[in-house]
Amino acid sequence: METSKVEGVLAEYVELEQRLADPDVHADQANARKLGRRYAELTPVVRVARELNQARSDLAAARELVSEDRSFEAEIDTLAETIPGLEAKLTELLLPRDSNDASDVVLEVKSGEGGEESALFAGDLLRMYLRFAERQGWRAEVLDATDSDLGGFKDVTVSVKGAAGSTSPDGVWSKLKFEGGVHRVQRVPVTESQGRVHTSAAGVMVYPETEDVEVEVDEKDLRIDVYRSSGPGGQSVNTTDSAVRITHVPTGVVVSCQNEKSQLQNKLRAIRVLQARLQAMADEEAQREAAETRRSQVRTVDRSERVRTYNFPENRISDHRINFKAYNLDQVLDGDLDAVLGALITADREERLGSDA
Repeated sequence: METSKVEGVLAEYVELEQRLADPDVHADQANARKLGRRYAELTPVVRVARELNQARSDLAAARELVSEDRSFEAEIDTLAETIPGLEAKLTELLLPRDSNDASDVVLEVKSGEGGEESALFAGDLLRMYLRFAERQGWRAEVLDATDSDLGGFKDVTVSVKGAAGSTSPDGVWSKLKFEGGVHRVQRVPVTESQGRVHTSAAGVMVYPETEDVEVEVDEKDLRIDVYRSSGPGGQSVNTTDSAVRITHVPTGVVVSCQNEKSQLQNKLRAIRVLQARLQAMADEEAQREAAETRRSQVRTVDRSERVRTYNFPENRISDHRINFKAYNLDQVLDGDLDAVLGALITADREERLGSDA
């Protein structure tokens, strides 16, 4: 365990406490929420770190006193057994977190192979996620949907947001990020007259809906040229070097402004335009990354690329990534996803622990 990492967390925690106690910080609600989330994320780490330090201190004291009082032997044994568990817990808590865990999500469900039956299954998945969101106290809103003839969905897009005002580091993304992939269903379709079990599939895509990027422009990254305005205007516009051209060197974005009478006014306006353009570029990049995430989750809605199977005859749900099986499919489709998502979260944590080791 890295002592320097623990010390860094403790120092950051104290700093966050001080900043959150400052009323001026809460004038910027977005920043206050960000600081609050980070504080909530560090709280369990600090709690275990302090408990571990106390246990180590108590153990050292008991070992010094045991020669004078043999009753401390029992305390030594207890502390010696407790400390390894605290060390393992702290190591787990110090693992790097997914930076999007606190984020809300946009979730898409698309029908695939299986025609109308696939569309009906897509509707079942939608209902499952909406019920799960309701159980979690989240807010879900259908943004767009294409219905099928029998009441299912060819595709549907849903925004899922955490509870209002929540600063929990474990937001919607922390639980739903594992849902991306192809979900396969095995059941007797309503369109099947012979009672035969059919297999069809629907694709689920989920990606974080992060907060707006705030673009800051560093003066060191700007090349500023001034020149005489050439457009129509008053005497000062045409006869002084008041026009401003700003080049953002890292990106090559160029912005010019000559409409104001003074050089300072033109510079300030040009910087605002530059910030807007850089913000748009950041948004486009975020959208490209989200699109790449979606493509990586579902290449095609093909039954062979399944992450999970919903078997109605056996009332069984199987997650093929972690060999999870449960026979409560009816409850899962009613929104009880805690067991399967918990198993996925645990498997992810164990994999990260193994990689860290």
